[in-house]
Amino acid sequence: MAGVMDSVNQRTQLVGQNRLELLLFRLNGGQLYGINVFKVREVLQCPALTLLPKSHPVVRGVANIRGATIPILDLSMATGLAPLQEDTRNSFVIITEYNTKTQGFLVHSVERIVNMNWEEIHPPPKGTGRDHYLTAVTRVDNRMVEIIDVEKVLAEVAPSSEQVSAGVVDAEVQDKAVLLRVLTVDDSSVARKQVSRCLQTVGVEVVALNDGRQALNYLRQLVEEGKRPEEEFLMMISDIEMPEMDGYTLTAEIRSDPRMQKLHIVLHTSLSGVFNQAMVKKVGADDFLAKFKPDDLAQRVVDRIKATH
Repeated sequence: MAGVMDSVNQRTQLVGQNRLELLLFRLNGGQLYGINVFKVREVLQCPALTLLPKSHPVVRGVANIRGATIPILDLSMATGLAPLQEDTRNSFVIITEYNTKTQGFLVHSVERIVNMNWEEIHPPPKGTGRDHYLTAVTRVDNRMVEIIDVEKVLAEVAPSSEQVSAGVVDAEVQDKAVLLRVLTVDDSSVARKQVSRCLQTVGVEVVALNDGRQALNYLRQLVEEGKRPEEEFLMMISDIEMPEMDGYTLTAEIRSDPRMQKLHIVLHTSLSGVFNQAMVKKVGADDFLAKFKPDDLAQRVVDRIKATH
């Protein structure tokens, strides 16, 4: 697996083409799972783990990897399945960066990388209920691949504060905010709730949509009704990784349509490790913000209110 990440820096060419690359892996059993390669720093045979007293049950231990101490999470156990085998020496660890934090996911085996179009990635079937850990599904070689909602996993294992610090939002801003709306787009139910709660602290009304395709159709409907998105919404805050249409492509589509191109767009994503700021400029977004820092997110909204109202 040493060479599996060798070309990760070349993958930026996928930006704006509505494409992604999935690293396929297995937990217990034959089911295939996928994770976006942009989130992955490296894949390695599971190193020796040191147990941490009173840690979350999902954390199998910590490992010293390239001079850093990294928590290793049993991804099978974290998603409600049986824990992986007690002896981890034959397992693999996928080292990832989410929301500016580094952690390893313990998996049974790693398969390969596949290049896909986001249009081939679909939301989970509606009959799966609310307690599942899927953010999307797709098919590879006629086999179902489940894409795990890692933000839901991390929110349960290591919850981050959703509180906005005192002083970030003043009374004058809140008075103006109550008349304003913000459009948010994210496929993770956990992320949608986090963002919505943060923005409600500022005082704005939130319209939350699930993916780029849904958002683009929504905005097109607005302009068909003779409305201007930049007048309807203070700004749009969009995730990047989403089924059907990613945030880059959504941004590029909005910028290419004269009827909606003035909408202020912030890309808000957990793609922090190998993320290149040039990607944001390439598709024409106004700003980029790493997930999930309530004060930073609230401040972006406050700044926008002060600049425009």
